[in-house]
Amino acid sequence: MRSALFAAACLAVAVLSLLPGTALPPVAFNVWDKAQHAGAFAALAVLGLWAFPRWPVAVVGALLVYGVFIELAQDATGWRYGDWHDWLADAVGVTLGFMAWRCGAWFSCSAGAPAVR
Repeated sequence: MRSALFAAACLAVAVLSLLPGTALPPVAFNVWDKAQHAGAFAALAVLGLWAFPRWPVAVVGALLVYGVFIELAQDATGWRYGDWHDWLADAVGVTLGFMAWRCGAWFSCSAGAPAVR
């Protein structure tokens, strides 16, 4: 069930990332856009690490590569464009999600639950 939720979230991020962006403002660097990227990838990281707690390095690495592929796919659409700033925001989100997951694991360990390594 956890892995299905993670897969659905990954699919939702891909679909939303590849929709035509005709309503987006034409600015060089939009802070809100970067916050959306970071938030989406933080959520993906938490869900992925929740689904696959024994493979944190694989989850983090896969999400970083996933972010690259989304940017490349946006470039290929013709109506969106890939941006390394967006990927950097994705990476920040993955890092924040990983940190949140580790804090959650730490708190559950201190409450008597087994450690996740």
